[in-house]
Amino acid sequence: MSVAAAAAAGYLLTGCGPKPLFEVPPEGLRELLDQMERDYAEKFGTALSVSGSGPIPGTEFAYALDISRCIGCRRCVYACVEENNQSRDPELHWIRVLSMEQERGVDFSESDPYYDPALVPEEGHFYVPVQCQQCRNAPCTKVCPVGATWTEPDGIVVIDYDWCIGCRYCMAACPYGARHFNWKEPGIPTSEINTDTHYLGNRPRPAGVVEKCTFCIQRTREGRYPACVEVCPVGARKFGNLLDPDSEIRYILEHKRILVLKEELNTMPKFFYFYGT
Repeated sequence: MSVAAAAAAGYLLTGCGPKPLFEVPPEGLRELLDQMERDYAEKFGTALSVSGSGPIPGTEFAYALDISRCIGCRRCVYACVEENNQSRDPELHWIRVLSMEQERGVDFSESDPYYDPALVPEEGHFYVPVQCQQCRNAPCTKVCPVGATWTEPDGIVVIDYDWCIGCRYCMAACPYGARHFNWKEPGIPTSEINTDTHYLGNRPRPAGVVEKCTFCIQRTREGRYPACVEVCPVGARKFGNLLDPDSEIRYILEHKRILVLKEELNTMPKFFYFYGT
């Protein structure tokens, strides 16, 4: 166990079981993050900042994706990889884009995640990107035997990589295939590391833990959009605060045709799909 992991275990575990990260005393949290930054600097030979910023009061984040606009370019996939320090060797992607035939409609059993035409969008096809649905009733958080994953007050489902024991129960429980396991130490060239990180988000992960989309927690808790929203060339991705009646996300939910994936499971996703046109 690294010094940072040992510090995390000391601060975050009590005789009654695990405590949420932000119940840690501020001085203890800062000490943990400072030590983690020193460990990462020694390991990667470059300075990384590790934020411990908490939820923004009065905020519940949500996402909406316009299926009628998405062109299947996968820019979102690779922006996510770069922003969130995902492994390049072996490759690991938090976002999958599925190609579907227009004649069939939304049919996941016949979708193709490996489409590779010369140009996109391909005639007769449309595209459905899939990632963590940030469920209100998240089955993944209920099965973790050590409390390493939970839902934050701002609606983001997070993982503490220093708690995760790699049992992968959460992966089995997730009906969206949105969680990913590191079978080996993630391979990221030092020159490509995003040094602006968050403890519960895009900080470098070890082998043997699960990871997933966090709505770019290191960005959104600072008032910025997720990287995938910014990079989309056609404006298919929308993000905002569900609790703000004047937000774009609320307008979409109130005025557009909305669907959620696997509604019958009652997971209550905060990732919505809609038809803007």
